[in-house]
Amino acid sequence: MLMRKLIALSVLCAAVGGLSLQAADVKENWAKHCTKCHGEDGKGQTTMGKKLKVADYTDPKVQAKFTDEEMIKITKEGKKEGSKTLMKGYSDVLSDQEIKDLVAHIRKMAKK
Repeated sequence: MLMRKLIALSVLCAAVGGLSLQAADVKENWAKHCTKCHGEDGKGQTTMGKKLKVADYTDPKVQAKFTDEEMIKITKEGKKEGSKTLMKGYSDVLSDQEIKDLVAHIRKMAKK
């Protein structure tokens, strides 16, 4: 009986531990990977954002220029202008779901 309880407890601990390995929260990912250039608010008014002429994601006109698929592709593969890298790709750091969540987060930034 004690052995069964220990096994059940071990399985439960493993399951709960696995939950902590799930995808990071979208706000955590935004803060960790995006704010340096895009800013916390998405306006791109950071030192790097201004240097790279990052778009203001709070502007609905800016957002209308990109489909979700285009934003996902840029986030995965990065963005280049000629031989200059404007944004590195994040496919090796973020899961497909995390990237989709970031795009949804960006979409919520647009002023209505």
